Amino acid sequence: MNKIIKVALIGLFSLVFMPQASAQAKYKCMLQMTNYDGLEAYVVVSLVDAKGNYEKTLYVMGPDKQWYNGFKEWNAKLSKKKEKLNGITGASVAAGNRTITTFYIDESKLNKGYTLRFETSVEDKVNHTKDVEIALTTEDITKKTEGKGYIRYVKLNKI
Repeated sequence: MNKIIKVALIGLFSLVFMPQASAQAKYKCMLQMTNYDGLEAYVVVSLVDAKGNYEKTLYVMGPDKQWYNGFKEWNAKLSKKKEKLNGITGASVAAGNRTITTFYIDESKLNKGYTLRFETSVEDKVNHTKDVEIALTTEDITKKTEGKGYIRYVKLNKI
């Protein structure tokens, strides 16, 4: 009987006092590029905290690591954190094209000042560190957001 009580108390203790794992929500991301002149764009999607610091890379559109140095701020952060990108990379995106991908967002970050940052880089062209920024709020996350550079717009849907 004592073993049963100990197991029950340990279980109750861990439910009450241990931090709960945050829920990861899956989002479908539709990205439409503008009709710019040039090669395919590389796009980095990052979670950025309220102070503008990179917290996590959610997705990279562009498979060749040799070109990641075009993203000056992101690449510097990546070098320090030694973040693994396996499983979160895909093809680059050509001018005028549309791509659909999915990634996970930690829902505990909603409504706490975080943003999703879409950075774009095209060879021999100007890079856009903040091509699209989406406020990570329950209201804004699924709104269509216009780009300022190579991205025409981004639209997210929770799935």
